[in-house]
Amino acid sequence: MALIKPVKGLTPEYGKNCWFADNATIVGDVKMGENCSVWFNAVVRGDVHYIRIGHNVNIQDGAIIHCTYQKAPVNIGDNVSIAHNAIVHGCTIKDNVLIGMGSVLMDDVVVESNSIVAAGALVSKGTHVESGSVYAGVPAKKIKEIDPKLLEREVNRISQSYLMYASWYKE
Repeated sequence: MALIKPVKGLTPEYGKNCWFADNATIVGDVKMGENCSVWFNAVVRGDVHYIRIGHNVNIQDGAIIHCTYQKAPVNIGDNVSIAHNAIVHGCTIKDNVLIGMGSVLMDDVVVESNSIVAAGALVSKGTHVESGSVYAGVPAKKIKEIDPKLLEREVNRISQSYLMYASWYKE
């Protein structure tokens, strides 16, 4: 069973049809919508500020979601995939976004809707990822506009696939 732990009197809350891996950790001031999943060794740590997560969000294996004390909370919209070993720290991610494997998003980053942050990208403090774009590199920069087919093939496909994958563990 996942570690779901209160901190400073605040207990994580989550909607219907969520699934958490046995060794996932969710603590503190975390509010999560419906149809979400937190995978193996992932940590969602709302101990120093709040974390708000929308509907149909998957936080994949080894990912870390955390904040900066009294300065930078985390807000994640709907239909978002946070891929394996990504670090999301004190930032805002809007709807229909893919955060690639091993990427790092620092405080005060804003990722607009319908965007991709590529695997291994380092999105430095305060960066504004434009809607409909792909950001990659160290530090991350816009490399192209997102093709509508890429949005459907990657962003939407992955978030829908994780709904299916989570259902396998509920049997």
